[in-house]
Amino acid sequence: MNQNLKIKISDVPRPLRPAVAAKDEVAISGIQKQGDIPRKNERKNDEFCELDEVRGQLEETRSVMEIRINAKTKELRDQAEDLEKQIKERTGELQKKIEESENSRMALMNMLEDMEDLRRRAEEEKEKTLAIITNFTDGLMLFDSVDRLALVNSQMGLFFGVGKEDAKRIIGKKIADFGEVVGFKPLVDLLGGDLTKIARKELFISEKAVFEVSLLEISGQRNKVGVLLIVHDISREKMVERMKTEFVSIAAHQLRTPISAIKWTLRMILDGDLGPITEEQREFLEKTYKSNERMINLINDLLNVTRIEEGRHLYNIVAADMTVLVQSLIVNYADIAKQKNLALDYEGPVEIIPQVKIDVEKMKLVVSNLIENALKYTPAGGKISVSIGQKDDGVLVTVRDTGMGISAEQTDRIFTKYFRASNAVRMETEGTGLGLFIAKNIVETHGGKIWFDSREGKGTVFCFTIPSAEADSILQ
Repeated sequence: MNQNLKIKISDVPRPLRPAVAAKDEVAISGIQKQGDIPRKNERKNDEFCELDEVRGQLEETRSVMEIRINAKTKELRDQAEDLEKQIKERTGELQKKIEESENSRMALMNMLEDMEDLRRRAEEEKEKTLAIITNFTDGLMLFDSVDRLALVNSQMGLFFGVGKEDAKRIIGKKIADFGEVVGFKPLVDLLGGDLTKIARKELFISEKAVFEVSLLEISGQRNKVGVLLIVHDISREKMVERMKTEFVSIAAHQLRTPISAIKWTLRMILDGDLGPITEEQREFLEKTYKSNERMINLINDLLNVTRIEEGRHLYNIVAADMTVLVQSLIVNYADIAKQKNLALDYEGPVEIIPQVKIDVEKMKLVVSNLIENALKYTPAGGKISVSIGQKDDGVLVTVRDTGMGISAEQTDRIFTKYFRASNAVRMETEGTGLGLFIAKNIVETHGGKIWFDSREGKGTVFCFTIPSAEADSILQ
């Protein structure tokens, strides 16, 4: 600021030099001495003029200096005001940022508190889950997304006689590597070291150790999280089922002998071997004979069910021609269809079909069950058609009717034991609900498949296939 206020000396008019003044004084004194008064006055006037001129220059210089000082002062004042304004603005920004930082800090503290609360809850839930898994009555194994064992509970060790230390050895390994722990070998053999097929299977170790093994895939919103292997002890259920099967088998065998004796006795009376009978007596005896036949059929069904459950249903496997078998049954049921005013048609194969390996009597039971159901549940005037042909590498048998059909709500239970559709019960009160269950097991034991298609009030189509004698089958 002081530098801006400096004034160049050259700008200020210089006063008269002393030498000139001294010379003038000498001249004046000489003039005075000479008495030259008018000239002296003239010189004084000149000096006054010079002084006035210098004073004017000084006044002018002072005015310029004042203008410059005022301008500079205003400039400095404006700069100071701008600086103060900038300082206020920056101070406001800093204050705002400080407030935002404080708010952010508070928000972060709240988030940290929430995270801590969530972490604590997650730990509690984890502890609860681990407690449930540890104390679960079923054996559990949890595999991660790459099928490596992540968790095994103590119940699994109790089921297979594996200690805690041995169970820890297989953590992080795949099921194919569980064989090093001897107790888990039956489980490895059952699953084949593969967890890709989610299924439910039974594992029989002994009569007192029968397990149901289930695999459940655990999936997230996008990817597979892992697989849960569940081992459920069904030893008691199997024992009860075995006892029930044994009881039914014994009861059926014990009933079969007296029922058969009653049948032949009634037959002898009806045939007149024991003497003549009246028409009224014959009528009652015929009803009794039919009821006895139904009892025999029920006992035979119960025996077939027990044989299926005991795994000894098939015992006489031979190579046979399904065409001959089906044709013989059509002939047997022709009279019954005629009595009920039903059309029973047979459609043979358009080409030579291969032979099949079957238990002929059991296969007759399958076809008979399907034809009898069609005859029972098709109203008079309806039509039943039986056809046989070739499908893939096996034989296809189809029984089609125009009967009452099966409701969509009950289709899932058609092949279960003792089940009869509600509309079937209303139309035909007699029946055990075992026919289709037996038929399904016979077909599947032969390595075949059975299925149906039905619409209530429109009719039903039952189909089953049996592999040819040359094809791979469980019977070979």
